[in-house]
Amino acid sequence: MITFNCNGKLVTLEQPIVMGILNITPDSFYDGGKYRSETEVIARCAAMLEEGATIIDVGAVSTRPGSAQATAAEEEQRLTDALSAIRKEFPDVLLSLDTYRADIARKMVHLFGVDIINDISAGTIDGTMFETVASLNVPYILMHIQGTPENMQNHPTYNHLMGEVIAFFREKMTRLRSLGVKDIILDPGFGFGKTMEHNYELLNQLQQLDIFDCAVLAAASRKSMIYKLLDIDPTQALNGTTVINTLALLNGADILRVHDVKEAVECIRIFQKYKKTPPLTAR
Repeated sequence: MITFNCNGKLVTLEQPIVMGILNITPDSFYDGGKYRSETEVIARCAAMLEEGATIIDVGAVSTRPGSAQATAAEEEQRLTDALSAIRKEFPDVLLSLDTYRADIARKMVHLFGVDIINDISAGTIDGTMFETVASLNVPYILMHIQGTPENMQNHPTYNHLMGEVIAFFREKMTRLRSLGVKDIILDPGFGFGKTMEHNYELLNQLQQLDIFDCAVLAAASRKSMIYKLLDIDPTQALNGTTVINTLALLNGADILRVHDVKEAVECIRIFQKYKKTPPLTAR
């Protein structure tokens, strides 16, 4: 059974869990600008926790394709305002920080007891991130990406997608382990340097990541792999997200990172019941 240690709080993945997304950005692809005041942030956290989120993932910089990146000062100010309010209202909530800046990670862990670092760049944007995470002794979400948010969707190509993703994780994990990072969560990076076909190939072969004996996070909530396929927009992509989450669970996902917590929790409950129900035996 996979476990990881969050500042002394042991998370045991006896069954899949939900990570609720809290974007405190003005320009995220789905919910940008919705949660910027202290009141909005607290209300959103309260709702997600009530609906069954185990972890709240807070991000202050949009990483949607082609997005212009906020400065470090802007990111730090947004996070300081939000995390101080969250910790005051929910002192024991498990917090994940969505950042690729090592200095921001260090400050937020020290100031607000952030429990997990979620780095979409796998240490490629800030070369000191791996050493920083090792010194902080917190779990690290290692995501596969090809390129950067600004250019990652400019004709992404692979010779052998899953083989390259596995090689990427193996190389990064070797370095992280050598630095003493104990708890690593793998995110295949749906939408980060992948075409729609790449995303569905990853989903189909997700179980191959079991070779690493790490928790696997699926983060496809309302993404273009859903809404472009169905010819809708992100606001209409909840049903498609639930389908993708179900397929991810069937293929070995341990954590669902979502905008819609209630629906993801229900998805997990149905999946767990399905898993525990024995097949009909021949008479």
